[in-house]
Amino acid sequence: MRTGPAKVLIITYYWPPSGGAGVQRWLKFAKYLPASGWIPVVLTVLPEYAAYPYKDTSLYGEIPIDAEVHRTKAVNYFALYGRDQSKIPGAGFASGTEKGLKNMISRFIRGNFFIPDPRIGWNRYAFRKACELIKTENITHVITTSPPHSTQLIGLRLKRRFPQIKWVADMRDPWTDIYYYDMFRPSLPARMLDRHLERSVLTKADTVITVGHALASVLEGKSGETEKKIRVLPNGFDEEDFEGIKPTLPDKFTITYVGTLSPAYPVGGFIDAVTETRRRGISLAMKFVGTVPGPIQELFPADDEDRKPEFINYCEHPVAIRHMMDSSLLLLIIPDHPSSRSILTGKIFEYLATEKPILFLGPADGDAARLLSLCGYQGIFGYDDVQGISDFIIKVVRGKPVKRSGHHLEYSRRALAVKLGSLLDEVL
Repeated sequence: MRTGPAKVLIITYYWPPSGGAGVQRWLKFAKYLPASGWIPVVLTVLPEYAAYPYKDTSLYGEIPIDAEVHRTKAVNYFALYGRDQSKIPGAGFASGTEKGLKNMISRFIRGNFFIPDPRIGWNRYAFRKACELIKTENITHVITTSPPHSTQLIGLRLKRRFPQIKWVADMRDPWTDIYYYDMFRPSLPARMLDRHLERSVLTKADTVITVGHALASVLEGKSGETEKKIRVLPNGFDEEDFEGIKPTLPDKFTITYVGTLSPAYPVGGFIDAVTETRRRGISLAMKFVGTVPGPIQELFPADDEDRKPEFINYCEHPVAIRHMMDSSLLLLIIPDHPSSRSILTGKIFEYLATEKPILFLGPADGDAARLLSLCGYQGIFGYDDVQGISDFIIKVVRGKPVKRSGHHLEYSRRALAVKLGSLLDEVL
């Protein structure tokens, strides 16, 4: 039984100045865990050796002043894309619409020669440093978080080297079931190796945590483990991120989407619903904050004044929150894929924190829809429910009440860090 503060080693590839949703989870846990008696020791990659799809230097200010952060070198296999960070594919090429032989070859190489992913070039450096920290810092608990799923192999190797440590594998997204996996054209041997590595992590870790119940069920089915070992610890929102930002309503009714759009995100029904809403005499604008490839941008029609939607490239996290707060309605779309029920995006919690109306398009029986329903939100529709989507938009425009509750407060980062601390106490 623990009698005082203990150190936990958190191994994460994504850490400031990395941007995107992946960095938020453990940056916030590191901020709030000490209140539960667990002192984080963070192991990550040196920025100059890292392959970040996005950078967000504002997140440096989120790192606790007294945080112990160790950084190592890595082999950056994405150097094939040159020095321009914008060439590094995000979400496993999922946001890309590029065609042609070169792109197809790049995807094939990614899926068959870099298993589980190209960021495996960090592993040998991270493993060496982790061994040193375990010995010198009296580390008893290690957390590995993915994607990139190659980070889980560091934990697997550490567990073999130090069988006495307690290893918690945090899987924020599916591994071999991720919606863009087949875009890599993996061969049968590559698939078999990937699945073997995935199962090894699931069975060898002392505890596996993930973000939603549907993904937990998928992982249980793959490993044969029970819910006692595979636990759900969702993402959340940091109340401090919203301090001093007043919610506003733009002069023109504005629907805002924050995040990535790709061919895997069905937008046709939403576009038809917008057209139908305008036909019914409602004037509205659209704003997209994040990565939206040109061919997808062209799908969205201009408004009544012949103005195209506003497309804003990836921006720093505080700016993204301001865009959310300066909206009339927030749009959330889940990719259309057999794994879509398990997708629970990080931004959904920040959407909840804004207390703005939310329009959700995706599976009604998935984790995201279930969460919204639990928190009292009504705007949940299938991708092609044009009439239902249009009716809901008009309902919001006319100021009719959209049911909400305070249930979302349990998803504050501070409250979730308490749950993580209790989980670590159990794994002793």
